[in-house]
Amino acid sequence: MEKEFTFDDLTEEVTQKLSKNYAEIIGVLGEDVQREGLLKTPLRVSKAMQFLLSGYRQNPHEMLTSAMFHEDYRQMVIVKDIEFFSMCEHHILPFFGKAHVAYIPNGTITGLSKIARVVDIFAHRLQLQERLTMQIKECIQDTLKPMGVMVVIEAQHLCMQMRGVQKQHSTTTTSDFTGIFQSQKTREEFISLIL
Repeated sequence: MEKEFTFDDLTEEVTQKLSKNYAEIIGVLGEDVQREGLLKTPLRVSKAMQFLLSGYRQNPHEMLTSAMFHEDYRQMVIVKDIEFFSMCEHHILPFFGKAHVAYIPNGTITGLSKIARVVDIFAHRLQLQERLTMQIKECIQDTLKPMGVMVVIEAQHLCMQMRGVQKQHSTTTTSDFTGIFQSQKTREEFISLIL
C-alpha cells in the first residue's frame, strides 16, 4: 500500500538545494534574505513546495488497489465535494475547489476514501484543471474497470484572481466521462445528485 506523505520523506539534499535556490530568487526580486523575517523563509518554502508537489512520489493505481473488493453492486457510486488544492503549472500559483467523482461498478469496488486520495495524489502535482479531470477519470477506469466513470471539477484559480484579468469570483468547471456516462440520461442523473 502506498504510504501517505510525511515530512520524514523530505531528503536533506533536496531541501537544501531548493532552499538555496529560493534564497537566490528572493534576492533577485530585491529583498534582503538576511533580514530577520526572511532568514528561514527559503527553508520553509522548500518544505512547503515538496509537500504541495508530493503527488509525484505516490502511485494512484496502488492507492485504489489497496482497498479493492468484489461486490455485485451495479449502481452509481458518487463521492462528491472532495476538497482539493493544486498548483497551476503555468504560473505555479494555487487553484482549489471541489471534485465530484462517480463510477458504476462492474463487479469491483474500492474504499470510498481511496477516491478522495486519488484526487489528492493527482492534485499534488504541477497541474492543469483539464488534465487533473482526465487523470482522475483514467486512473479509476483503468484500475477498477467499471461500466463508466464521470468526474466534474469546479475550481478557482489564483492565476486568474491575483494577476492577468484579476477576476476574483470566476469559477472554472471541467468534466470528463467514460462508458455508460456517455448516455445523456446517466450524466443527467449524476449532475442532479451532485447539485
